[in-house]
Order: sequence, then C-alpha cells, then structure tokens
Amino acid sequence: MGDLVARSSLGGITYLAPAGSLAEEPGQSALAEAIDVSVQSSRVHVVLDLGRVPLINGRGLEIILESNDKLAFRGGSLKFVNSTTLVTDIFIATRITHAGVSSGFGSNVVHTVGEQPPTVQRTRIGEILVEMKLITEEKLAEAVQMQQSSGKQLGLILIEKNMLQEADLFKALSRQTGIPYVSLRAGLYEASAIALLSVVAARRLNVLPMFKVHDTLTLATADPHAIPVLDEIQSLTGCKLSLVLARREEIAKCQFDAFSGGEIPQDLVENMPTDIALVEQTQTDFTTIDQIAGASPVINLVNGLIQRAVRDGASDIHIECSRARGMVRFRIDGILYEVLQVRADLHPAIVSRLKVMASLDIAERRMPQDGRLQVVTQGRTIDLRFSSLAGIYGEKVVLRVLDKNQSILDVEKIGMRKANLDLFKKLLGRSYGLLLVTGPTGSGKTTTLYAGINHLKSIEKNIVTIEDPVEYQLDIINQNQVSEATGLGFARMLKHILRQDPDIIMVGEIRDRDTAEIAVQAALTGHMVLSTLHTNDAVGALSRMMEMGVEPYMLSSALAGVVAQRLVRQVCPSCKTTFLATPELVAKYGWPEGTRLAKGRGCPACYDSGYRGRMGIHEIIEATDELQRLMIKNPSKDELQAFAATTGFVSLFDDGIQRALEGRTTLEEISRVIHAP
Repeated sequence: MGDLVARSSLGGITYLAPAGSLAEEPGQSALAEAIDVSVQSSRVHVVLDLGRVPLINGRGLEIILESNDKLAFRGGSLKFVNSTTLVTDIFIATRITHAGVSSGFGSNVVHTVGEQPPTVQRTRIGEILVEMKLITEEKLAEAVQMQQSSGKQLGLILIEKNMLQEADLFKALSRQTGIPYVSLRAGLYEASAIALLSVVAARRLNVLPMFKVHDTLTLATADPHAIPVLDEIQSLTGCKLSLVLARREEIAKCQFDAFSGGEIPQDLVENMPTDIALVEQTQTDFTTIDQIAGASPVINLVNGLIQRAVRDGASDIHIECSRARGMVRFRIDGILYEVLQVRADLHPAIVSRLKVMASLDIAERRMPQDGRLQVVTQGRTIDLRFSSLAGIYGEKVVLRVLDKNQSILDVEKIGMRKANLDLFKKLLGRSYGLLLVTGPTGSGKTTTLYAGINHLKSIEKNIVTIEDPVEYQLDIINQNQVSEATGLGFARMLKHILRQDPDIIMVGEIRDRDTAEIAVQAALTGHMVLSTLHTNDAVGALSRMMEMGVEPYMLSSALAGVVAQRLVRQVCPSCKTTFLATPELVAKYGWPEGTRLAKGRGCPACYDSGYRGRMGIHEIIEATDELQRLMIKNPSKDELQAFAATTGFVSLFDDGIQRALEGRTTLEEISRVIHAP
C-alpha cells in the first residue's frame, strides 16, 4: 500500500496521496485499504491529494463514495485537493462534487465529497445569459423579438445569429437546470458503461453512457427534457439515470471513439454522418478494388479519421498494424497520440481505400508508394501526402495533412522575438546572398521559407522555387517540383532556373555537393537564394556546407546568414497557471527572486496535456565581415562556436529560456526539444 498511497498527518487530518490510476484494481484496493486503516485508527477527517491520479473509473468512484459514507458515519469527512481537470470533470459529472466549487480549481481549493450544489433558481435562460455576461441586454432583446416572429427556441436563435457559442448556452442551461455541463472527451467515459447500450441505441437516442456507479448510470445528453428517451434508456439498462449536459457534436465524436475500440461495428460506420468529399484527380477503375475496401463501412471510417485529424489539428496520420490489431495515431503539436484501434483484418482494407483515393496501385503491397489526395471537408480544401511502406505485419501508411487554412505565411506570425525578427527581415532585404534555414525534420524550416518568400513577393520580382514536393501554392511565384524519375533533381533544375532570369530563388533543400555549389554560385552572381539544410544549429550549417565540398572562400562571400530553429509546444491559454521558480532554478540561471514561470494544468482544449499549439524558437547568425574573414581560414566547428559566443549570439536554448520567462512555454518543453549546454 505504501508505494501506491502515501500517508501523512497534520493535526487531526490524515492526508492520503494515491500515485497512479484509480481506474485500475491495484490503486483502488490500496486506496480502500488506506481509508479503512484511517477509520480503524479513528482518524476520520481525510484529505485525498489527487495530484498524481490521471484517471478514475466507476469502481474508483464507488470506493470514494463508500469511504465517504464510512467516515461520515463516524462524524468525519472526505475531501480532495489538486485533482486534474479531467478528474475534476469526472467528479462533477458523477456529482461527487459540483461545478460551483470547481470554478476556483487550483492547488489551494479543497473540495468536499458529496457536497450539494446550490439551490437551482428557476430563472429564464435569457436572464441567466445576461447575468453570466455571455450576451448583452440589447442582444437579448433582439433575439426575443426574433423569437416572437419565428417561434424558434431562444438559444437556437442566439447560436444561429452568432450572438452566442453553443458551449456557453449549455453552461447557462446547467445553471438553470442544475444538471452539470462538461466538455466530453476521452477519459470521461468507461467501457463498462458504454457496454450497457448498443451502438444502434446510443446513436438513435443521441446519448453517451459515461460511468456506472452502484446502480446509477451517468448519461451525457444534449436534451435533458426528452422524457421518452430517458424512459427507454432506463428500461434498456435497468439503471437509475444521472444526467450530464453535453454538446451533440461532442457526443457523436465520443460515440465514434468509444464504440470503435477493438471491433468496428458495421452499423456505426455505415450510418456515420460525413461532410467529406474526395476531389478526384483521375478516373479510377473501381472494378479492381477489393470488395471490402469499397464497402461503405471502410469508406466512412477513413472519411471520419480524416475529418477528425483536420478538426484536431493533426499534422500527420499514422496507420499501422501489429500481429493482433491495427492502430491509428495522430501527430498533434509534434507528439503522437493513439486515437483508434481496429481489427487486424480491417487494416489492409483501410490501406486499399486510401490507395484508391490517392490513385495508386492497390495490388502493389511490397514496394513503397507515394501519392497525393485532396479532400474537401468542413468547408476547407485539404491536401494529404500519402506514403506507404511494407512491414512484417502489413503496410504502414503515413498521411501528411496540409491544411492551407492553418499555414503561417507571415513573418510577423512565425513566433520570432523582435530582435530575431528584425535581423531576419534585414537578411531577407539583401539584394543577393545565400540565406539558410536549418533544423531537424519537422522543425518548421519550410514554413519559415514560405513566410520569407511571401514577405519578399512583388510584381517587380521574379521569384522561382524548386521544391520536393510543392506544399503550398503562392500567387505570382513560379513554383516547380523536382522529379527524380525524369532526372530533374535539385541540381539540374537549379541550372535551368538560372536561365529564367530569377531575382530570388528558393531551393527546398540542399542535399548534395552539386546543389550546394550551384546555390553558392547563384548567390555570388547577384541572386538571393533561400534554402534549408539538416543540421542541429546555425554554426553546424556552415561546417556542413564546407564538408560538402564548397570552397570556404566562396561560401564566405556568398553567405548572407543562417537561421536555426525548433518548434516547442506553447502553454495552453485555457488552463494556464503561474508559479514561483524554485531557488535551484533561480540560482542556476541567475534570475531575480520572485521569478514566475507558467504551465498548463490540463483541460479539454489541450487533451489534458497542458500544451496547445506550437511556436518557433530561433538562433540567427549574420555573415559579418569578421565571420567572412574567419571562414576563409576553413575553421572547425569549435572555432566557429567560439567566435559566435564573442558576438552576443543568442542560442536556441537561450531563446527558449526567454520564451519560458515570458510564460509562453515551459522549461520542460525546452529541455525536451534542445539539450541544455
């Protein structure tokens, strides 16, 4: 028990700190035993510190309620502190506590198990919305006038006229009815509760079973007044119902996730609503497609995955297979999250369907294939890059999601601090020279290049790009895609482009000596050349170019500067909190006492990670006269780094530390992405 539940005492209060999930039997048994020990020793005032509890299920909730009854019977109480947003929402949904006391959620807020919510005031919904400052008196009067002429519900009118968000309406309804409102997501429902209703019944009735605690089923619904629906569910499950308000869209999304676990029910995917449409590139002979891959369940499943990836802001979709099951993972903000498991026999059908969409050969399963597909969903056109690779259990497919609506093509918005942004603009403003953007794969190099090109584009300039592939199409830019199959690689295409009278050339990547030498020669002959290179830092780019065989005297004359960058996750603004830096950190970095840092506690908006969105951190080296003189001597990387240190150069790590001090990211995230010097 000691390893799973830590115990301490202060005055007459016993503090218990479970470590690990309360959705699993070992943690549940340890907690029940710890509380029994407290009861037997007559220490009946217990506080649970839930800071290290990521999840709790119905059985864990039963243990907490049973423990509360034991303690209350002896005149004691059970309280909890430090619960994550997810665990707090579970407690609110199951009425362990209520939303009123969680609004001040934080480490210094104590919640009482079983505390009753305030008496519900039967106030009109419009008055509640005004009281909560969600709408103004003027907007309410306007909506009431529309209601009188149309007969529609007031809330529906406010949402249709963009006067109110649907989530805010549910918050007001929660206050009016006393029914808790939560934002549904993974963790707020459990398999044993889901199993009480069939997928057909859940979808038809538009509900989601969340938790079964003793004989009570916590049920998410968008319409708590649908009495026939509730009566039918009581009859089907044999349980009392405890209702939770949730948005219809979230219920449908969680139904898809919950009922799709290891077995994909055919009726789920057959009836799943979808607004996705494939933009056909060429005519496809559907008679050659495997029957299962052409069946609507698989088509709808693939469509649903693409829709969800776009909605969740995923940059990549990984579809892979092991011996026992298939799995789908999304890369969101640089981190992979598992979103779906499927039967192993469905995996080939999903791959075949994607090959059909990308106009590839579905009969070829041994050789790698690359392709592109384009879909229209949620009113947006989305490009997807397809890549397949055969593995021992089947083909793995990765789809790169290229959402033009999410692209950043403005140098003001790529996340540079002002000093770096001013220097970057200065380098872009040069009439000729080689500007390199460097960093590992996935660090945002191409986005920075596009932002730079977009900053430079003008009807007076001929801007030509060489890319592999062309990711975003820009107006008045001549974009070209390399084709190794026809012998048009970067180097050969660059030679031809120099005959096209370019002012500015963007080379997607310098991969070999030929491309490097031609790029340098182009910069020396009066062109502005922008390109990327795979190195860890700015100094490393200079060494790499010389290692490729570029003569130091040519590179020193051609170089304008080098930008190195990484992407770090930003603290989620919805659950951001600040704290005092520890004395150790203050001493290590020489910060003043009282320095505050930020972190996210985890909330629905950030999938309980504490991070939402990413930003760039940068280091920039400008090719000054002193650096050019040093490069002519063919210096080592150590000599280049020593020189940079004498120029007031701000490294990637130092730039990241500044961002952490601004409260935009965390030290943990900076250390994850960059090794501290």
